[in-house]
Amino acid sequence: MAAADPQQLVQYVVLRGDLRWPRGALVAQACHAALAVLHAHYAHPDSAAYLAERGRMRTVVLEAPDEGALMTLAETLKEHSVDHEMWIEQPENIATCIALRPYPKDQVHQYLKKFKLLK
Repeated sequence: MAAADPQQLVQYVVLRGDLRWPRGALVAQACHAALAVLHAHYAHPDSAAYLAERGRMRTVVLEAPDEGALMTLAETLKEHSVDHEMWIEQPENIATCIALRPYPKDQVHQYLKKFKLLK
């Protein structure tokens, strides 16, 4: 399997917007999910190409309004065989974030277009 053009690769991270946690804690959730999915799919050619870009990596952080929306997204991604990881904060057992491995935007944007950029 050949890697996509690195210029076209995007890693999407979807973070719950209803969590009223300190900003640093929310950023940590996104980092955990992004690292977990890259670790799980490290051998994928698109992951390797994305990581090779270093200073030019493209990451888009979106907002899910609540846990239900995050769970629905996880089901949709699973149904369409989209590689992703959901981060569950422990010991609270709270689903906080989903990160997709790097994908060409046109392969996954359809599943994410209803989510807005995180503000």
